[in-house]
Amino acid sequence: MHYKYIAWLFGILTIACTGTAQTPEGSWAYYGQDAGGMRYSSLTQIDGRNVERLKPVWVYRTGELKKYEGTSALEKAAFETTPILIGRTLYLSTPSDRVIAVDAATGQERWVYDPGVNLRDDHSEISNRGVAAWPAGGGKADRLFIGTIDGRLIALEAATGRPAPGFGKDGMVDLRLGVGSDIAETSPPVVAGDLVIVGSSLGDNQRFDYPPGIVRAYDVRTGVLVWSWDPIPQDPSDSAYGTWQGPKAHRTGGANAWSILSADMKRDLLFVPTTCPSPDYYGGERKGSNRYANSIVCLRASTGKLVWSFQVVHHDLWDDDIAAQPILADIEKDGRKMPAVIAGTKMGHVFVLDRMTGSSLFPVEERPVPPSTVNGEAAWPTQPFPVLPAPLGIQSLSVDDAWGPTEADAQEAKRRIARYRNEGPFTPPSFEGSIMVPGNVGGINWSGMCYDPVNGWLITNINRVPAVIRMIQRDSVDLLERAEPSVLRAETGRQLGTPYVMKRDYLFKADERGFIMQVKPPWGTLVAIDLHTGEKRWEVPLGYMMDPAKFPGADQWGSINFGGAIVTGGGLVFVAASMDGHIRAFDRQTGKVLWDYVLPAGGQATPMSYSLDGKQYVVIAAGGHGKLHTKQGDYVMAFALP
Repeated sequence: MHYKYIAWLFGILTIACTGTAQTPEGSWAYYGQDAGGMRYSSLTQIDGRNVERLKPVWVYRTGELKKYEGTSALEKAAFETTPILIGRTLYLSTPSDRVIAVDAATGQERWVYDPGVNLRDDHSEISNRGVAAWPAGGGKADRLFIGTIDGRLIALEAATGRPAPGFGKDGMVDLRLGVGSDIAETSPPVVAGDLVIVGSSLGDNQRFDYPPGIVRAYDVRTGVLVWSWDPIPQDPSDSAYGTWQGPKAHRTGGANAWSILSADMKRDLLFVPTTCPSPDYYGGERKGSNRYANSIVCLRASTGKLVWSFQVVHHDLWDDDIAAQPILADIEKDGRKMPAVIAGTKMGHVFVLDRMTGSSLFPVEERPVPPSTVNGEAAWPTQPFPVLPAPLGIQSLSVDDAWGPTEADAQEAKRRIARYRNEGPFTPPSFEGSIMVPGNVGGINWSGMCYDPVNGWLITNINRVPAVIRMIQRDSVDLLERAEPSVLRAETGRQLGTPYVMKRDYLFKADERGFIMQVKPPWGTLVAIDLHTGEKRWEVPLGYMMDPAKFPGADQWGSINFGGAIVTGGGLVFVAASMDGHIRAFDRQTGKVLWDYVLPAGGQATPMSYSLDGKQYVVIAAGGHGKLHTKQGDYVMAFALP
């Protein structure tokens, strides 16, 4: 869940009616443009004929890097925000949870609020993806809400940036009170009517009894708790209670929603993307299918009562969170429109569900998957596979998929792949080490998906990086690390409360040339799917991650990517995300790159677009990502036609 260990990974190297609240034409009032996260702008001024003329029109510097002086926070900091537009003001957040208001036409700063997060504390993540406004979706806002990495929910006056009087204590609610000090927030809250709703971010793999991933709703005016929902059932009368088996099962933590929730205001529905129970890779303390974890859970937004749930992974042993915001869209299928919720997963699976019932609108098959060989574990015997849309990204791996820029590199990669357990998707962790395809950084990660409601196309970026997971008897770790130096170099999850320590590695190596991938490219792609039929329309490499000057052809090999795409009425898909620091515009119809621009720092954020005074803008945060080792900075950039 999240990328607790990605520091190690790179350290060594006009909308169709959906039932969601509508936003004014040309606006971007939510993180995902609308409350259902379609990330679609109907604006047409910038299109395929003129996008090559797109230029920066203003740049705002947040001054964020000064916050990290004297700390090691920069190593974990990631500028992942997507601003929202209310009236003529953009509101955005920084990794340290500062909230900033700027003029949307000029980039001129209006106010800054600093919650005073202690960056010397041991935060799992130093990032924040954005803020939410109340009232939601309109042309003005009275209050803004941000969740912080030190576990606070803060309400601000939108006009001044001052803490909102009457909300909690001095404008703040302590989300850790009575729950645990591990609670953090990295994604924007959801505002549904007069409620502000939050999930939570938790650490990974260090113990089994993290706090449970409770979803909570607070009154927007007072901060009083209105309802809460626990993904780990505590009531024996709940039909899911028996799917958590073992004397400690109901004390398991996690199954939290650290990504963005979606809301269907008209139908009073909230859609919660839940994650893996803790720890990610061993479930012997929580046998059973673990229903509500790794699920799209539909709650009544006003009460928190369960409406339905759909589980995308049973008894997760692979860190296969639903990291992407669920998309709410009307899908035209078999000649009629149906209200749908679209879930994209780290497995590269896309599930298209009836929004009212949770039933799948395309075929899904329960297929047998490999059993566990780890004592005490009981992997679930089947997993759900969507038939359409077909799974995306790496779904199998053999020695024939080994790769290297030289023959010697390729042979080394073959030997490495051959030594691990490798039985395709859902191969459980093992004592000898198991290859995970896809790995825990994707398929579809928090970067998420976008949807063109005019043409009925889903567009998403994909990561294609296998992981290797190994379980080690707790009392054997020190001996094994001395005997096998490669084990010592792998990242470690202590998994306290279980018999085993977890070691995680990835199929690449590092040497004087940088890091060298050991599986065939592309390593990151952009994909378009026609949801009338579920068929893929195109797939193209997204960016590059190895230096084309050193490795000819690398500009066609794709890149690991974090940060999402948006789609516009002008027939364009805008996305940065890749490790090369570019933002690009792709032709929605063909996937051809029509424009690119080298940002001053890494673009590990999702762009947005809006219109003011007849001019269409495209805005992105460019601040890089410490754990990915992309170039860091503090830029917010706006592009428009001359």
